[in-house]
Amino acid sequence: MLTIFRKELNSFLNSLVAYIVIGVFLVLAGLFTWVFEGNVLDYGYADLNSFFQLAPYIFIFLIPSITMRLFSEEFKTGTIELLFTKPLTDWQIILGKFLAAFILIVVALLPTFLYYYSVYELGNPKGNVDTSAIVGSYVGLFFLGGVFAAIGLWASSLTDNQVVAFIIGALACFLLYDGLHQLAQLFNGSTQYLIDYTGLSYHYESIGRGSIDSRTLVYFLSVTILMLYLTKVQVSTKKS
Repeated sequence: MLTIFRKELNSFLNSLVAYIVIGVFLVLAGLFTWVFEGNVLDYGYADLNSFFQLAPYIFIFLIPSITMRLFSEEFKTGTIELLFTKPLTDWQIILGKFLAAFILIVVALLPTFLYYYSVYELGNPKGNVDTSAIVGSYVGLFFLGGVFAAIGLWASSLTDNQVVAFIIGALACFLLYDGLHQLAQLFNGSTQYLIDYTGLSYHYESIGRGSIDSRTLVYFLSVTILMLYLTKVQVSTKKS
């Protein structure tokens, strides 16, 4: 697994993909946080609400662009056959690729910690910022990134066409994050709550309020494991 992880991570870092993804994420997040919304500079109470509201939607497009090649390229070039002949299990191949994509997502998020330092300094008075909510939102972003990476990996295992893998991955991420939430608005009462609860946005917003509930963490881990399992099923089918 570590061999696959190092191979994929080196592949990312030796190409423009990683740097473009990280650059686009930071530019878009920075513009909406500091320029377009203007809340950080205009009000005495500094927060990062605009950043945490926008980041999932940037992830919906950027993470599938990271993962779209992980299996699709292997299928198209035939190198997947070489992997199958190695003393590697399907899970080792899948987890190695997944961890490489997830680490790249973590690296993209790390520079945004400067946002917290900035709003802390700009608060009136200094330090007038809801730290617990920001910590919760970052935890939510890391888990959301993991879920999206697993979805993108599954999408990549479905086809040898990277563009198709990207479209499937982005669409699946959108439906699970915002699609179910929008669908829930068509209902009332317990039905609305049940549909909304199955979506990613409900749990992301919940953890973003600073309440890191074990049930929310179990939900994120369960969806991630489910998508990795579906990837395992697809890879095993290709293998046979």
